[in-house]
Amino acid sequence: MRANPVVVIVGRPNVGKSTLFNRLTASRRALVHDLPGVTRDRIVGEARRPGGGLVTIVDTGGLLMEDEDRFIPLIREQAEAALAGADAVIFLLDGQSGPLPEDHELAAFLRARKVPVVVTVNKADRAGVDLEAAEFFALGLGEPVAISAEHGTGLVELWEALEPHLGEAAGEEEEGTEEGELRVAIIGRPNVGKSSLLNRLLGEPRVLVSEIPGTTRDAVDVIVERDGARIRFVDTAGIRRKGRTDKGPEVLSVVMARRAIERAHLCLVVVDAERGITRQDAHVAGYAWEARRGVMLVVNKWDLAADRGQWRERLMDEAGRHLKFMRHAPVLFVSALTGRGVGEILPTLRDQGEVFRLKASTSEVNELLRRAWEANPPSTGGKKEARLYYATQVGTAPPAFVLFTNLPGEVHFSYSRYLENTLREHLQLAGVPIRVMIRGRKR
Repeated sequence: MRANPVVVIVGRPNVGKSTLFNRLTASRRALVHDLPGVTRDRIVGEARRPGGGLVTIVDTGGLLMEDEDRFIPLIREQAEAALAGADAVIFLLDGQSGPLPEDHELAAFLRARKVPVVVTVNKADRAGVDLEAAEFFALGLGEPVAISAEHGTGLVELWEALEPHLGEAAGEEEEGTEEGELRVAIIGRPNVGKSSLLNRLLGEPRVLVSEIPGTTRDAVDVIVERDGARIRFVDTAGIRRKGRTDKGPEVLSVVMARRAIERAHLCLVVVDAERGITRQDAHVAGYAWEARRGVMLVVNKWDLAADRGQWRERLMDEAGRHLKFMRHAPVLFVSALTGRGVGEILPTLRDQGEVFRLKASTSEVNELLRRAWEANPPSTGGKKEARLYYATQVGTAPPAFVLFTNLPGEVHFSYSRYLENTLREHLQLAGVPIRVMIRGRKR
């Protein structure tokens, strides 16, 4: 089946590109803020065409041809990569200000790319906007379309202008519903190498990388298909302690990172080998564990280790102190810079995905928990004999189990932890949260 047609939204900073992206994709995937330059990476989503079928929409960072901001060349590279695969471009302008010199420079840039362009004037619902003004036509890219991304007006006309460039409708599958797709969020403190790691996994510079902490702001989705497995990686913004988080875009970035964790199956918790595992790393990993997501610890910048044996011992000691709740999770030592150890990530993720979705047979669960119960029955304070009637798995992704006993509400949480560890060991549920529920019932 033909792939979805691709529409790329471009424009200078703060003209409403992310608002339009969210409106077209009926989502809140892209950050929206009054501060210019919030979006830096390519954000990709799916929109439904009025006549049926899906279109891939790509939001890009604000484009400027000349600027001293160190991110501008990186943003331009990302935009050029998006334009290379575009079927059509939405060139978004601010209707209130009219075309500025930066817009004329961008128009020349687009004309050189020979991609179908729909000039789109945003904020056209506001007073003083004249769509017939000569300066809009002076861009040399055709008749403009008036919209309000904030209020959703003019979108019918926008789709009509795009339609001739989109070809036949593609498949009807909704984004994220592909059977067997594994969703993986890459999380960690700022500047531990999350984006570099994703780029190394992809073999291309898909997301912005800079030595400046906080470069990534949006949660960026990228799909990898290897050996029959489909993995949707989500690169997230670095999460700092609340007291050190600036107001505005950084706060929103943390919100987007938390949302990415919620829609993931597994989380790669990335830490810096040189700086070690800190309480803030535990704070970030705790978000994933509280959301009941599978976890895997990835120690990045391993190429900096002078004495790997000594460093490994120190890091594992720190993990034992700060990450007790995920002490059973897989640990990989990698270098996004050199590629060392990165090849182990995908196979480990596939194994983790199978564990996360595990469905054990009732007979296996019954036999396993009955042996554990008989070997170490729960304390009842001498009131009655503790009896286990039967046990079964009642949920998956992550696994959940229920035991029916004659002791409703009388089992200490430490005994539930004992049963959880038994299940984890014998069913090989490393790195996956388990829920064990004990219910009372008559024989």
